[in-house]
Amino acid sequence: MPTGNSSDVIVIGAGVVGAACAFYAARAGLTVTVVDRGSVAGGTTGAGEGNLLVSDKEPGPELELALLSAGLWRELAAELPEEIEYEPKGGLVVASGEAGMHALRDFAAGQRKAGVTAQEVPADRLRELEPHLAPGLPGGFLYPQDAQVMPALAAAHLLRAAGERVRVRLGERVTGLLTGSAGEVRGVRTTAGEIHGPRVVNAAGTWGGELARLAGVELPVLPRRGFVLVTEPLPRVVRHKVYAADYVADVASGSAGLQTSAVVEGTPAGPVLIGASRERVGFDRTLSTEVLRRLAAGATALFPVLATVRALRTYTGFRPYLPDHLPAIGPDPRVPGLLHACGHEGAGIGLAPATGLIVAACLAGGEPPLGIHPFRPERFGPFQS
Repeated sequence: MPTGNSSDVIVIGAGVVGAACAFYAARAGLTVTVVDRGSVAGGTTGAGEGNLLVSDKEPGPELELALLSAGLWRELAAELPEEIEYEPKGGLVVASGEAGMHALRDFAAGQRKAGVTAQEVPADRLRELEPHLAPGLPGGFLYPQDAQVMPALAAAHLLRAAGERVRVRLGERVTGLLTGSAGEVRGVRTTAGEIHGPRVVNAAGTWGGELARLAGVELPVLPRRGFVLVTEPLPRVVRHKVYAADYVADVASGSAGLQTSAVVEGTPAGPVLIGASRERVGFDRTLSTEVLRRLAAGATALFPVLATVRALRTYTGFRPYLPDHLPAIGPDPRVPGLLHACGHEGAGIGLAPATGLIVAACLAGGEPPLGIHPFRPERFGPFQS
């Protein structure tokens, strides 16, 4: 286990990505100190819905990462306690018109070539899958590989399952990196003192850019705000993760303006979660009644039965957005000993295991499970001294 104030690896961030990095690094035989200025899952992870999706990703590097992660989540679900609420319920994407249905067919055809299971659902079968769906929808696609976890519990149990090789230090903000004469990482400085180690993993989520700047490098992570409505507990009104086809376009968009698309899913505990919104407004947490109105309208258009259901609360989170919609994963050649695992936007919970496995392979000198060139951290700019 870590001794004193030293370990083989220091992971900054105790969200699900940082927890996965610590878990797989410990499995590789390394000692790990996880440090976070708040609590476990106190940032983006705790404000997430727990989606583990392949359905919203077009063929390419992120989909490869998602497919790898989907298999790893199944393995973890068999090992971690049931309390993480892993639910392989599948996703159902529905079109609102014939043009949308044609677009879904084209999208699914490309995904199938990349290894995704996508099953077309004609209009007359939609309500077999979701009895409370609005009538008159032209069809959709079922994605059985989609799943869900309870994200905060997943992060906590990953850290616990890592065992005595991992030490967690909460309520400590990292204020600087310790470096040697050649600029190599030697540890971090926090508000509680120094932690020593030859490798540091930036898993700071939305604050990943801020941490990179402490190391003197550019990583343009920006917060992308989202709201989620939570209803009163219900019988299982919504069986799958159900979303409108325009959600896929919103995920891929780089717009800073407000975007909303209907995303509705039930939970084992009973409440229905309603999203999704995206906008870049910095770290402004101000409640937006316009966003909530749009979310409610989108959800009731898909599921009219929700019109009479009470929304008990709402919560706000910030997705760590990078301009090309790909996370930064792996060693940073500009600072020896620094690795990044951040910038996953709204997919971090789903992509966490694959990210952790890649980072652990890099730390242990092994071969990553897939090519990581598209995720290279230095792709955004030169060294900034």
